[in-house]
Amino acid sequence: MKTEADNKGAVQVEVAGEILLLHPFRAMYWEAQQALLLADLHLGKAAHFRRAGLPVPSDVSHSNWDRLISLLVDLQPRSVLFLGDLFHSDHNQEWEEFCGLMEQFSEVRFELILGNHDVLLERYYRQANLEVHRDGLDLAPFRLTHHPQEDVAAGWYNLAGHVHPCVYLKGNGRQRARLACFYFGKDQGILPAFGAFTGMAKVRPKAGDQVFVIAGGEVLEV
Repeated sequence: MKTEADNKGAVQVEVAGEILLLHPFRAMYWEAQQALLLADLHLGKAAHFRRAGLPVPSDVSHSNWDRLISLLVDLQPRSVLFLGDLFHSDHNQEWEEFCGLMEQFSEVRFELILGNHDVLLERYYRQANLEVHRDGLDLAPFRLTHHPQEDVAAGWYNLAGHVHPCVYLKGNGRQRARLACFYFGKDQGILPAFGAFTGMAKVRPKAGDQVFVIAGGEVLEV
């Protein structure tokens, strides 16, 4: 896998013969397809927890919208591919805001690979003209899924979400930092969770794997 630094804190990598841009906003851009790939936005999660009486800061939702709009404006993708867990709740105001965003960028095709948290009634997807894929999406050489595949078919490279990958880096003394990351193995890559209000799970790279952390507005290989 080849890597090349970009002047906006992003990094270009070559995966399965394709050039991918790893963006510090926790997004991936596939240049050949002009496709923006995002995983685990969990829109509506903050409102869901507030409704349950938990004090969730309002800027959590603003961060999601600000980063998403910036990516759409700066990269100008032809399509946006959500690798599951787009929406975390039943219908609420954040879904209407998302529909408004899709209308604002009507020239972009939005597609969703269903994740385990995508439980909205189908009519909401239809009304929003959001194309839905229940069993993943094949765009050679990539097989796009929500859950990472246990066995990747020969000739394919699996790109997935769900895990919310991170690594722990040691600093001076006993300091440790937990950082979201892009994780690439032999035949599978896992995107970081895009959503600002999500947990993270530590990944354990094997020999030959590559990990790119997001720190200080930059994507860095570790």
